[in-house]
Amino acid sequence: MARARASLFSPLHVAALATGAKSFRDNPVIGSARLNRRGLHVARMLLAARMAETRRARLADLISAEDGAAFARDGFIEKRGFLSDDLFAALRNEAMSRAAPARDMVQGDTVTRRIALDRALLRDRPALRALAESPEWLGLIRYVGASSLEPLTYIQTIFSRIRPGAPDPQTRLHADTFHSSVKAWLFLTDVAEDGGPLTYVPGSHTLTPRRLAWEKRASIRAAASDDYQSSRGSPRISPEELGHLGYGAPHVFAVPANTLVVADTLGFHARGPSARPTARVEIFAYGRRNPFLPWLGFDPARLPLVRGAAVPLFWQASDAAERIGLSRNPWRPAGMVRPDTPPRTT
Repeated sequence: MARARASLFSPLHVAALATGAKSFRDNPVIGSARLNRRGLHVARMLLAARMAETRRARLADLISAEDGAAFARDGFIEKRGFLSDDLFAALRNEAMSRAAPARDMVQGDTVTRRIALDRALLRDRPALRALAESPEWLGLIRYVGASSLEPLTYIQTIFSRIRPGAPDPQTRLHADTFHSSVKAWLFLTDVAEDGGPLTYVPGSHTLTPRRLAWEKRASIRAAASDDYQSSRGSPRISPEELGHLGYGAPHVFAVPANTLVVADTLGFHARGPSARPTARVEIFAYGRRNPFLPWLGFDPARLPLVRGAAVPLFWQASDAAERIGLSRNPWRPAGMVRPDTPPRTT
């Protein structure tokens, strides 16, 4: 039966090779040990990287030469004091002092809360709207993301060690997928070194021969891996393996509030461990598109009826999929809350 089912869907599995599909366990073509031994996974990575470089070169005028050099070297751009003091104070007040519809997701002992920066929320929050529409903010995200994308943007809170449970899986160093994608964090609170900071391995966004050899080995065994995230295409790596690949220690973003970090999550990164219950609050933006598209634009999230509503539409679609039994939506409604309102822990 399983073989017949795989055969039935094989055209779709093959077609997925031309998209950002990444799951080794859910696609028998992407997860084929035989094909990956012959270089399928590495070939997809190399083609995606070449196309990202081509698109990114066309976006170079969106950022400064200094920022471009920092990104090429490290895989991230860090900008302390990103906003003026007055604008940051107004933005932080708008984000932190008022309740809004939120969703929470539980991972081990950690709860992640997101409040969508959608049209409804931005209508009467001018400082947040100024950030969301800022050419510098959008330029950095689009350059690192190698696309003229419309990022999905949230007020996000990471409640670390807030509940009984296994360790947060996001504290293990990992790459999000096999190709360049972008995440941005504008921290609204100071981040301590032992308070669940973002960490990133400088230079790990570059596909060196050692990285590609590691990826090939990982892809051969990924479909049968006991590690759920790795088998779904987000490979985990140990500190010892980092050294073997020639990378240095992860950079820890123990930073003051009003620091912006924009990173290519093809590079290895993680949420640092927290020594105690903490709440890290940030404006978080995310963007990932089909890595094999040659064009910069045509992002569906920028369409007039979708722009500013993509996150609520996504959540509604995920809720509908759960109601008919297709999948479970891990983002559960948390009601009208502020970013720092403690989550339910049961």
